[in-house]
Amino acid sequence: MTHRILLLPGDHIGPEIVAEAERLLRALSADFGLDAELEYAHLGGCAVDAEGDPFPATTRRLAESADAILLGAVGGPQWDDRPRDQRPETGLLKIRSTLGLFANLRPAMLFPELAAASSLRPDVVAGLDILIVRELVGGIYFGQPRGLRTRDDGVREGFNTLVYGADEIERIGHAAFQAAARRGGRLCSVDKANVLESSELWRGVMTDLAARYPQVELSHMYVDNAAMQLVRDPNQFDVIVTGNLFGDVLSDCAAMLTGSIGMLPSASLDDGGRGLYEPVHGSAPDIAGRGLANPLATLLSVAMMLRHSLDEAALADRVEQAVARVLADGYRTADLATDPARAADTRTMGQAVVNALYH
Repeated sequence: MTHRILLLPGDHIGPEIVAEAERLLRALSADFGLDAELEYAHLGGCAVDAEGDPFPATTRRLAESADAILLGAVGGPQWDDRPRDQRPETGLLKIRSTLGLFANLRPAMLFPELAAASSLRPDVVAGLDILIVRELVGGIYFGQPRGLRTRDDGVREGFNTLVYGADEIERIGHAAFQAAARRGGRLCSVDKANVLESSELWRGVMTDLAARYPQVELSHMYVDNAAMQLVRDPNQFDVIVTGNLFGDVLSDCAAMLTGSIGMLPSASLDDGGRGLYEPVHGSAPDIAGRGLANPLATLLSVAMMLRHSLDEAALADRVEQAVARVLADGYRTADLATDPARAADTRTMGQAVVNALYH
């Protein structure tokens, strides 16, 4: 079976890191039995420039027919003054909602070789292996009404709506309970139920679902405490499930525990396992074109794609083992290196992973 993979390089460092992913995929196709057809399209700021829309109709058609999608990154200051419907981030929100990619899986795992690069003491983060399950197509990022207006007293204000239906919460809850059942059997649901009615509903639905997963231990935590606990004792967590906004913040916090945000992959899945895969980091316009971007989060996103959408678990293991081997051999990009002058550039790191596939 030929897998149709859509590559969306996106903006700034996006094309640099996706180029390394393409190199990896072509090596897997040439020598390790992956049967894949690669296609390219625009998303984000580059799509605005090329086609006048951050999520063009051509991209939508290709995305809807793809088995899996790999995204680099979107966004940049040159598009900040555009109307909201012409901003890169709008394209990202649209592709998620159009494809029904409701379950965002963000693993935060510390490779032992990077313990010294973590923002916390090595003894605190040793053995770190957390999965954050973030609801991705609801909550305050999508709620209506929203907008800017001027009050009767002449003061301008912005407003957004945080709303979740029980069906949306149940859907992401099932995904999180199932993930916890495959891992350590512990699920922490993060909310703000002491002040938000939407979180009160969230907590109630999660509590009701727990009865259907007796093998999983459910706990609850307020989001402010969860942020504190992530930096106090991160190993207390196995799987965290939370809403769109809280998940956005907590997953970036967890990223720094692993040594660099350049190490974190992610998967955004629909209810059939098809997904969009991307590194957690942004488009980093300050380092674009300089060969400084860390491609490992993107290559680990390829591994997630192989495992979750393409049913190629053995190849996913091979990619992850190659990344571990490269780190064990001492390769570091600038974000990880103790001596930036000796750091590997983007291409060198990507090629090192490809070479490690063969060992």
